[in-house]
Amino acid sequence: MYSHGKKIMGEVLDQETRCVHYHTKKDIIAIKFYCCDTYYPCKSCHDLKGCGNHSVWPASLFNEKAIFCGACGTELTINDYLQCHSVCPACSALFNPGCSLHAADYFELKKD
Repeated sequence: MYSHGKKIMGEVLDQETRCVHYHTKKDIIAIKFYCCDTYYPCKSCHDLKGCGNHSVWPASLFNEKAIFCGACGTELTINDYLQCHSVCPACSALFNPGCSLHAADYFELKKD
């Protein structure tokens, strides 16, 4: 599926990158997976259709653009995404705040 000209892989349902696993009004991001440099809506989509070599983004690369807003097509850096409080800084679309519960599936996070 293509969204704003960007190819999004996985079980994508619509142009705003919702998938069969996450499809509420606020589920409008896709994540570029570090292991295969490919956008998927979620880890479950990557697990089903991805490279089979899942790895998380190292903290040293958090300035890389790896988050795609399905509402406006803006690519955010990981730092921008982690600091945006679930609101796209470009278009003000609301992202699902529950995604933060799964951040460790995608990003190397500091251990407390």
